[in-house]
Amino acid sequence: MTQDKNSLYKLMILYLLNRVDFPLTKAQVSEFMLGYTDFISLQQVFTDLTETGMVVARVIGSRTNLLITDGGRDALKFFGTQIGETLRMDMDTYLELHSMTLREEVSITSQYRKVRAGEYETHLIALEKGLPLVDLRLSVPDEESAQIICDNWKEKNQEVYQALIGILF
Repeated sequence: MTQDKNSLYKLMILYLLNRVDFPLTKAQVSEFMLGYTDFISLQQVFTDLTETGMVVARVIGSRTNLLITDGGRDALKFFGTQIGETLRMDMDTYLELHSMTLREEVSITSQYRKVRAGEYETHLIALEKGLPLVDLRLSVPDEESAQIICDNWKEKNQEVYQALIGILF
């Protein structure tokens, strides 16, 4: 991979992260970027961006959220013109078509872990604008229950939030 392509891929990722008001996951960025480069090259670009401080990677559960830094914004200001108009339109279209799905994937997380024999803990989070609306931990007796709760959280988190607000207010 030439340095020019490497630089372009970095700028593309910075552009994507700068165009949204929520973090994107590494998987979400990869989904778009793998149409332009290969997996190994993309992993190197992610590493370069985090090591140079242009992007912060935060691991939440099984996801890695990517956030552009001020340094990344500055680099985009100086070198962003190297991204062609067609490529910008491709990225803008992708974000426009997928923004709701992308936002929901980042905002609603659930995971579980075995605490000890006969006890599992679920951890359910709903974020809005990067801040927790709900951060809930529940203990359940078995893995099947934990899995069901995590699966249902993705679909019913708004109902749970509304119920809690209704009960507590």
